[in-house]
Amino acid sequence: MSEETSSRKLDHIRLTVERDVESRETTLLEYVRIVHNPLPEVDLEDVSLEKEFCGAKLGAPLMITGMTGGHPSTANINRVLGEVAESLRIAVGVGSQRAGIEDPGVEYTFRVMREAAPTAFVVANLGLPQLAKSYSLREARRAVEMISADALAIHLNVGQELYQAEGDREFSALSKILDIAESLGVPVIVKETGAGLSREAVRLLYRLGIRCFDVSGLGGTSWIKVEAARAGSPDYRPPGELADRWGNPTALAIIETRDAAPSSYIVGSGGVRTGLDAAKAIALGADIAGMARPVLQAVMRGGREAALRFLKNIIYNIKTIILMTGGRRPEDLWRAPITLWGRLRWEAEQRGIDVDSYLLRGRLARLLGVKN
Repeated sequence: MSEETSSRKLDHIRLTVERDVESRETTLLEYVRIVHNPLPEVDLEDVSLEKEFCGAKLGAPLMITGMTGGHPSTANINRVLGEVAESLRIAVGVGSQRAGIEDPGVEYTFRVMREAAPTAFVVANLGLPQLAKSYSLREARRAVEMISADALAIHLNVGQELYQAEGDREFSALSKILDIAESLGVPVIVKETGAGLSREAVRLLYRLGIRCFDVSGLGGTSWIKVEAARAGSPDYRPPGELADRWGNPTALAIIETRDAAPSSYIVGSGGVRTGLDAAKAIALGADIAGMARPVLQAVMRGGREAALRFLKNIIYNIKTIILMTGGRRPEDLWRAPITLWGRLRWEAEQRGIDVDSYLLRGRLARLLGVKN
């Protein structure tokens, strides 16, 4: 099983970098506009991108979300990602640590990230299906200890597993998630993997004590499409239209998550490709934005320097957008005027969210200095 898991991780990286595995559905961020302030009364040197997140202070409101590890070929990728995160003072996560737990011989492919990023906010990673089968608090602690992590992401990837030829079919693990969150000693971030969190799921988790979420919405990498590209068996059941259309778009997932979990930490990820995307995600209600595939592509294309160039540009974009709204820090995007229209507004209203009230609540909460 460990060799199979390790090989699968390499397949995922290759397909994510080389193939068109993004959904044809969009993030719906195109239906958001942050209103430009032509008289900001702010100088660029006055804008600080420092952001508190899960008890840590980041240098910018950005996370390189978990992607890699578990195969010898991934060690250098994680090392580079760690170096980049350390240099920019942003958060960074490893991919699923199942391979490292099954085979101690590949633990180093995860551990190198912490070695390269001694002070960065580093996030460990385990999957819902493993918790549903046999993993528990013991494996969660091992994942955290493996990389001296500051938090643990528990990823929900039901669609991916159902369309992975050798995927799991067991997903009942809510009680274990809660037990881990209560006893682990570091924050637990419940995250999706490209199909987006929903209001109902977040409301349940929030009511039960979970306070950190990564929406990972539809509109970016489709892991159903990745698994379909891997499949070669004649009896494989292809996903068809599901590969492009299944899930909750990122912009809507951010709104639903913030509405359901007002005093939580939220990572807005899933198809975030530009600094403007990142700023829109934050303006909608996320604390920080998350990116995965474009960072991995930059690393594979040009190593550390290419990834640094890419992310420095993203960070500069975010900084200038904050200034062009008249703000001085990332939190000011929460109270910046935005317009929201078209399908995003319609879908949010269909989901029972009064968009105007939602936006007003966010602005008032930030003006009062409290979380949404």
